[in-house]
Amino acid sequence: MLYDLNRLASILGANLIGDGGTMPHGISLDSRSIQPGECFVALKADRDGHEFVGNAISAGASCLLVDHQIEYEVPQLIVKDTLAALQKWGQHRLADCRPDAVFGVTGSVGKTSTKELLAGAVSGWKTPGNRNNTLGLPAALATMPDCLGAAVLEMGMSTQGEIELLTEIAPLDFGVITNIGDSHLENFPDGQSGIAAAKGELVAGIVPGGAWVFSAEDPWCQWIANQGWASKARSIPVGKGTDYCITSSESLGARGERFSLLNNGRTLDVEIKLTGTHQIQNAALAASIALIAGFSEDSIVSGLVSVEPEEGRGRLYNLRNGGMLMDESYNASKGSILSCARSLLGLEGGEPLAVLGCIRELGPTSPSIHRATGKELRQTGISRLWVYGDYSEELAEGFGHGAKAFPDFETLLPELSELPAGARILVKGSRYWKSERVVTFILERFMRE
Repeated sequence: MLYDLNRLASILGANLIGDGGTMPHGISLDSRSIQPGECFVALKADRDGHEFVGNAISAGASCLLVDHQIEYEVPQLIVKDTLAALQKWGQHRLADCRPDAVFGVTGSVGKTSTKELLAGAVSGWKTPGNRNNTLGLPAALATMPDCLGAAVLEMGMSTQGEIELLTEIAPLDFGVITNIGDSHLENFPDGQSGIAAAKGELVAGIVPGGAWVFSAEDPWCQWIANQGWASKARSIPVGKGTDYCITSSESLGARGERFSLLNNGRTLDVEIKLTGTHQIQNAALAASIALIAGFSEDSIVSGLVSVEPEEGRGRLYNLRNGGMLMDESYNASKGSILSCARSLLGLEGGEPLAVLGCIRELGPTSPSIHRATGKELRQTGISRLWVYGDYSEELAEGFGHGAKAFPDFETLLPELSELPAGARILVKGSRYWKSERVVTFILERFMRE
């Protein structure tokens, strides 16, 4: 059973105003998206959330978590620090109804897909959407169901110490690190070694005797495995020459992928509906940690094949005249752009094109990484490129002939009406550029009726 306000006041040391029997069934940090019956948490960030309490109440908030009494006739929990209280709420809820197995997933690329695959493999509850930071994770945990067999928590970071805090809120039994790339590079003066140390905080947050898996081919994950602070958890590589390795794989085109995973002498035959060899690796990591945690082979196989591509994360749309759109609009890095381009090339169809928003948070390396991304994108076999954003010129320069650069979405928009019929189209970009607008535009004009 979820907590009512009387119980929460005791847990948080809060002053309760109003009906203590009120039981919020969810938490909202944004008055624009709050659902009726949820608790509105007024956080102080770029804007003070207390300014939007009235909007939240009008939208149906059942109660408030605030740092001073608000002059509205609605139950309120008053605390000194609403963020600290939110994190304590989530931490207490997980400890109070802890599942049999708690998994954490992080990585520069692929953590959300791997979270989805792992949740399928263990039939577990999962953090919804992109609730993977020091705000979203505790908000998700605060109203998690009880009596769960497994929970799969995505853990993201943009600076050192964030994942450490997340594992203090949610100590882990098992972990997955998909890879160590260059996401958020501008925040790490030490480069990828700093990113690796920050991602490695997940391993340090695994309870003694737990285990984590990683790609055997990722040198920075291997570096984490060799650190003294990582020694309390078993480090298990997945890949060629290990106890958990992919022995065969086959593309099923738009239907997904098929592969066999050798695990300690036994072979697990797996199909997934997500496309691309990078998704095979993600699924192999998910299957391996599920096996290590003691879940049955049958349940793992059936769970993996049940996972559907999400909007913005690999969902495919059939277009008129035989074309196809791959919606990868949620976010972007160099590695993820190239992986998705290779997936697009593995699908049947016409000319392979890409419409991209630029990559963010790369700091002084932004020009060189964008040029390298463009060059390697051309090498995958993509024939034409439309790119918009602050480093569009550099990305187009790296790609060469067939690339067009635009400063923003508005100047790109007229060009999208001229996309060739029958093309295979990849859409991807960092969140800042809201590449889902490209997807919406293309679907409105070219979606098969």
